[in-house]
Amino acid sequence: MKTVKDVSKITGVSIRTLRYYDEIGLLNPTELTEAGYRLYDNKALEKLQEIMFFRELDIPLIDIKKIMENPNYDKEQALLTQKNLLEQKRNRLNGIIELITDVMKGVNTMSFEAFTNEDVQKIVNHTLESMSKEHIDEQVKNWGSIEKYKEHLSSGFTNEQAVADLLKWYGSKEKAIEAIMQSTGNIEEIKQEQEENAKIYKQFMAAKESNDMDMAHSAVEMLAENYKKMFALDNARNILLDLAKEYLQSTKLAEATDSQFGAGCSAYVAHAIQHYYGA
Repeated sequence: MKTVKDVSKITGVSIRTLRYYDEIGLLNPTELTEAGYRLYDNKALEKLQEIMFFRELDIPLIDIKKIMENPNYDKEQALLTQKNLLEQKRNRLNGIIELITDVMKGVNTMSFEAFTNEDVQKIVNHTLESMSKEHIDEQVKNWGSIEKYKEHLSSGFTNEQAVADLLKWYGSKEKAIEAIMQSTGNIEEIKQEQEENAKIYKQFMAAKESNDMDMAHSAVEMLAENYKKMFALDNARNILLDLAKEYLQSTKLAEATDSQFGAGCSAYVAHAIQHYYGA
């Protein structure tokens, strides 16, 4: 049996708080000594631990009491739910910490200045310069002329949602332009990045088969690193969360991913990304 002072030392919960828990009937001592001292056994300590987990989720004491007094209360299920919710809370905080780290490095994450015609033409010209002659000839054949193809490339910057997404991923117009201008269109580099992506998606499917969330989280981290490399991003959180959203909307991209890597792959990747970032 442990005294209230002992329990406070072991758990970090103040003596005053333990007394209050007793007063409201949330956690009563196992017994009282003749002198009126509270004593707690191991079962009471286990209950206190459960209460502490609930408190980490910011659940009010009155609600914790109702939950634990419910005749259908399942301790094991409650612990599993607490674990999942605390993991989401941790992952959400990790995402916030990543953003704070970027801001401390001087990365602007909240600039939404529009692209000018000059910006668009600069990007279009660079895109054409980075393309092989064969690829340009193919696009000219598809669109009828080089001018029509240029108009097609420029039209992407009139799509408000696409522009908003681009600025969200990069944090500013300047960062987005800088990243696009770094693109070389090197076929070998693109092939290596695609092969790395395929390797990562196979790990996702292995995690799905074995129900291994740690393996899935590792795959998300690898995917984030590869996306940062592919798109010259400081932080891949937003682009991956948008990818997850697109996968869950059953788009053509989701269908193509499932066709290449197996049924249910896109939905599993989406949920793994959301779980990793606590979304």
